[in-house]
Amino acid sequence: MPAADFASDVWSRSPHLARAGRLPRDFADLFSADAVDELVAHRGLRTPFARMARDGTTLPDGQFTLGGGVGAGITDQLSEDRILREFAAGATLVLQALHRTWAPIQTFAADLSDDLGHPVQVNAYVTPPQNQGFADHYDVHDVFVLQIAGEKRWRIRPPVLEAPLRDQPWEQHRAAVEQAATAEPLLEETLRPGDCLYLPRGYLHSATALGGTSIHLTMGVHTWTRRHLVDALLAGIGARVSDDVEARRSLPLRAGTGQSSELAIDDDAEIVRSLVAKALSDLSMGELLDTLRPAVRGARRAEPFAVLRQAERVGDDRTTWRARRGLAAHWEDDLDGAVLVSRVGRLRVTNDERDAVAEVLDGIRHPADLDEELRRRLAVAGLLVPADGPAEAERP
Repeated sequence: MPAADFASDVWSRSPHLARAGRLPRDFADLFSADAVDELVAHRGLRTPFARMARDGTTLPDGQFTLGGGVGAGITDQLSEDRILREFAAGATLVLQALHRTWAPIQTFAADLSDDLGHPVQVNAYVTPPQNQGFADHYDVHDVFVLQIAGEKRWRIRPPVLEAPLRDQPWEQHRAAVEQAATAEPLLEETLRPGDCLYLPRGYLHSATALGGTSIHLTMGVHTWTRRHLVDALLAGIGARVSDDVEARRSLPLRAGTGQSSELAIDDDAEIVRSLVAKALSDLSMGELLDTLRPAVRGARRAEPFAVLRQAERVGDDRTTWRARRGLAAHWEDDLDGAVLVSRVGRLRVTNDERDAVAEVLDGIRHPADLDEELRRRLAVAGLLVPADGPAEAERP
């Protein structure tokens, strides 16, 4: 459906199933059974990049991990032998954080996050035939399920807690979830390769693999919520109130009353209420955004690049550069110029340089138009990357 229709009619409101025939392409370029084997056998992955579960119970790490041997004596690397044993016994393998470990998904997840405006994580669920890894539960993030291989029967039920926050996991409502799981499903469908299922956070779900090994990706969308704005607002109010000497004054003594363990707060509470009300009315949207920025920057990484290739190209005047994606950059004033703050650090520039750098990051000016020394500084700082880099070449 058109993005605007999805945003207005489906997003955060109701489940939605899109069959492969209605989508512009399948997901074969993102992940596969060969990718699972590559990650398990040859990448040296450790926990928590993987976990296994059977019949609703997560297995201890030691049941599917082992030491890496000479020169890699880490004790929790994935063991293909132990994974095979547990998989043959019906356990589901979960490969976690594929947006960090598998290049095609890395690019796809970054693009999806840009499109949605919310951070995205990606896990793969690999379930043997006729098995179920997890019992009915809900997630505290929205999910896009992309069926890669095999078939899986999904059962979706209404929330027991609508729009749960990240600190409200389903385990806090276990009894209600178990009771709700006995009701008729709101939606029961079999996903086949190329199908996509969207679930808002809070919707109960469980899934069972059918005739063959099922592989699906879950694109977990960790939504920013109004509660994040509340937290930022309270932090901003606290910072403003701290600047008022009346808020810093001590509460009165209770000497001679026989109630020295109690605080006298009645009059002071009213003073504080008025201070908070004033701070709330004075707090600007800019201050609110400043409070949120660290969390926004920390929720994602900037576009990856090849370190050695970057180092080699920094001094090559034949290299064509472009602004690195996903920087989440903003400017802070400095006594001698300005500081560019981004996901990759802080870079101080002069006032004359600021406008040029801002135009490059905004796509108004080409990096080739910059002074050679400034361009080199931006490349060393990781703000520019080669235009013909691997990440660029892999983008569809």
